[in-house]
Amino acid sequence: MRSTTLAIAATLALVALLASALESQDRRKSPRGQAATEVAGKWISVEYGRPILRGRRGVFGEGEEYGKKVGAGAPVWRVGADKSTRLTTHHALTIGGKTVPAGEYSLFINLKSAAEWELILSEWGAMEIFSRDDKDNLWGAYGYTPDKDVVRASMTVSTLPSSVDQLTLGFADVTEQGGKLTVWWDDTTSSIDFSVIK
Repeated sequence: MRSTTLAIAATLALVALLASALESQDRRKSPRGQAATEVAGKWISVEYGRPILRGRRGVFGEGEEYGKKVGAGAPVWRVGADKSTRLTTHHALTIGGKTVPAGEYSLFINLKSAAEWELILSEWGAMEIFSRDDKDNLWGAYGYTPDKDVVRASMTVSTLPSSVDQLTLGFADVTEQGGKLTVWWDDTTSSIDFSVIK
């Protein structure tokens, strides 16, 4: 009886170990993430890839090279990894003095310098899987052009006292009138105010 119990326990431990190993193999290097908030009874959300620093520092670069590493050759940063970052709002919003109708948008940031970031909401669609033949949607920010921009607005940028290991987007200081869309990564945070149009 005791040997049967030990055999079952050993088998269960082996199965758990194998399942854990398979799970870690299937885990993306940049897992998908989502941030959402409810403002005045309607939802605003952002879906994005969440890269991890993995020991890197100064991920945005310096001087002439600022923003080029995270942009990976694209004209603007996708604010994440893999598929284009998407913002969905069920309210019309005001961002940077401009109206953003309710809908779904690709979200990019123009990393002009360490002190100057520009939020871009665009009507470019997002590819689910990369395809060179798809000219109507983007993978990340590759092929981005500004002709489908809905809004471009300056963001507030500051340095954090500590490093954030995994890219994080979220909503801060939310009230019934609006709030801030905020980006945290490495030793940098950036945010932009939005208000809802009721």
